Amino acid sequence: MRILLAEDDARLATPLRDFLSREQHAVTWVGDGVMALAELLKGHYDLALLDWMLPGKDGLAIVAELRRRQRHTLVLMLTARDSLDDVVAGLGAGADDYLVKPFRMGELSARIRSLERRADRPYERQVLVWGPLRLEVESGQTLVEEELLPLTSKERQLLEWFLRHPGRLAQRPYLLDQLWSIDADAGEETVKTHLNNLRRKLRAAGCPDPIETVHGQGYRLLPSP
Repeated sequence: MRILLAEDDARLATPLRDFLSREQHAVTWVGDGVMALAELLKGHYDLALLDWMLPGKDGLAIVAELRRRQRHTLVLMLTARDSLDDVVAGLGAGADDYLVKPFRMGELSARIRSLERRADRPYERQVLVWGPLRLEVESGQTLVEEELLPLTSKERQLLEWFLRHPGRLAQRPYLLDQLWSIDADAGEETVKTHLNNLRRKLRAAGCPDPIETVHGQGYRLLPSP
């Protein structure tokens, strides 16, 4: 893909550019929002990786301007802002996906492949369902019987993982590797705490606990009731 990388921190941009080049993408790097928008308006790019907090013009303003001008370049927002309101704002402005820093290069590669597939077919909203529970992937909203359930970013990521892998056993070290960044100050007890909090919130909302503990083996999603 032809990718525009808009990131003002060279410490992140350089390894990102090198990684994407190794993945056989053609990458152009710019360090501020004004340059990013000017490049994107030329129409030479398949995908824009936009940092939210760019100097000159932030990523949210860039994607809003692109959509206002009917430019359909794929946009993946890269940001440390992980609140639900931020996710909703980014997607509402017209971004196609949202990746929270710090992230693993493997996850970035998977998101890009997903966007590449999406470019070849009409957009379909992703909704994961289990019994009375519904997770709207793009917005991050989790609902139980149409009532919004407030989850932290990690609780939502854990829930999404299990909903995407029904019946698959996962131990805490595996979940830690999949969902926490390498430099995160986290261990197996962190995973256990977030899982316990997620399950407690679901039960309090009137949803049966969807996650089964298989002693000595890990956790797995129960069949939908």
